[in-house]
Amino acid sequence: QVQLVESGGGSVQAGGSLRLSCAASGRTFSNYAMGWFRQAPGKEREFVAAIKQSEGSTYYADSVKGRFTISRDNAKNTVYLQMNSLNSEDTAVYYCASKSTAVGFITTPGRYAYWGQGTQVTVSS
Repeated sequence: QVQLVESGGGSVQAGGSLRLSCAASGRTFSNYAMGWFRQAPGKEREFVAAIKQSEGSTYYADSVKGRFTISRDNAKNTVYLQMNSLNSEDTAVYYCASKSTAVGFITTPGRYAYWGQGTQVTVSS
C-alpha cells in the first residue's frame, strides 16, 4: 500500500504560480513513476505530468508544457508540481498518483494504483 497526501492548492489570479506537493508513505520503494492528474467539473480526469522514479524522466501534457515542472525529492518521498503562468483553464482538483509498474502508458489514469485525496486549484481571471 502507498499513501499519498497532496498539499499546496489554493486560489490564485491568472498569471500567478502555485507549487503542489505530494508526500508518499508506505511501500514507496515499489514506485515506478509518480504522476499528477487533474479533473475539472464535468470533465474527465486528465494527465498533467509524470516523473519516473529511477532515472527521473519527465512527461507533460501539451497544455502545460513550458509552464509546469514536475520534480521529486526521493529522500523525502515527495513529488512536486511547480505551476507558473496559470490561467482559468488550469482550474481543477489536482491529484497525485503512484504507478507501480512499467505496464501501460504513463499518461493513463487507469495504470496508477494509488491516488491522493486531491487538492483544489482555482485560477481567477
